[in-house]
Amino acid sequence: MNISEILTHLGEDREQYFNAVAPPVIQTSNFAFHSLNEFRQAFANELEHHIYSRGNNPTVAILRKKLAALESAEDALVFASGMGAISAAILANVQAGSHVVCVDSPYSWTKNLLQDYLPRFGVTATFVDGKKVSLIEEAIQDNTTLLYLESPNSLTFELQDIRACAELARRRGLVSILDNSYSSPIFQRPLSMGIDIVVHSGTKYLNGHSDVVMGVLCTSKAMAQKIFEGEYMTMGGILPPHDAALAIRGLRTLELRMKRCYESGLEVARYLEQHPKVERVIHPLLPSFPQYQLAKKQMEGAGGLFSFYLQADSLEKAEAFFNHLDRFLLAVSWGGHESLVLPAVAFYNIPGGGAPTMPWNLVRLYIGLEDPQWLIEGLERALAQV
Repeated sequence: MNISEILTHLGEDREQYFNAVAPPVIQTSNFAFHSLNEFRQAFANELEHHIYSRGNNPTVAILRKKLAALESAEDALVFASGMGAISAAILANVQAGSHVVCVDSPYSWTKNLLQDYLPRFGVTATFVDGKKVSLIEEAIQDNTTLLYLESPNSLTFELQDIRACAELARRRGLVSILDNSYSSPIFQRPLSMGIDIVVHSGTKYLNGHSDVVMGVLCTSKAMAQKIFEGEYMTMGGILPPHDAALAIRGLRTLELRMKRCYESGLEVARYLEQHPKVERVIHPLLPSFPQYQLAKKQMEGAGGLFSFYLQADSLEKAEAFFNHLDRFLLAVSWGGHESLVLPAVAFYNIPGGGAPTMPWNLVRLYIGLEDPQWLIEGLERALAQV
């Protein structure tokens, strides 16, 4: 089944809903049954039957089928946020006394979960440089149950050798999880490289319109069932059917949007790489990237997210750049139609804030669907202020 078929037709049984082209929003909390026997059969496997929308909903089920197929997974679960999905995947595979090995620069709230929250329940974590598989292996302990990867991460874009890490996890009896939000299933498919669970912040590329917060897990049928019966049903962090319908709409153009973001992102990155006011550009598919060959090996594209370091000798000069950058929205997140900028300097001088860990001249750009030359013109004017 090709990507176009998945995005536009898979899971859409139009005869069930009056041959409507767009799937309907089944906005109901509850489902009724014709007989007691039918009711009993549904309870035998709630993941596959509609009983109560906290468990399964027809609109959400269409989305799940599409997402699973995109990642070549047996099944997918969707959550009310990316952290909902990440938390469920991790919690399902640890218990008191467990140890987790995680890359050293994951999404900040993933690190918070592993470093600050789970130790309260007897779960510990070691953070390692994921660029070296040998360091990951050295960090594995007798009680390690889980390997958590993020390749690339979404700020400095370090990669892990996914196949090598998956083989290591399997050899040592660990469950492997990889956050694939940066690449999307269009450009990287970790399950085909041996990873057990792929997570996404579906808020980003999968929805793609900056109007839904969503998390995704893609995995085997057995693992999906385990998480569904445990963390999914117990904690109730479900995706509502209306949000699922918006995400289905967003998926229609996923392939087109990813290609556009990739091409435009590279064009802007190449422009910045030769600019005298730019110290260094960090983009996985620029030849200057330290892990470029690995990126080429396991990624088919890179989306529109990358970072660079301003050539500025003071906080004030960096701030002048952002105060004149009028064609990018100053915001977190990424993956929508609009181009965004996230400046590390914004985390400095926050009243009551802690010491920032990012260099103040680090800039993260997300290149959306606008004309890249139009964006470059805006960057040129802003860089003149540095």
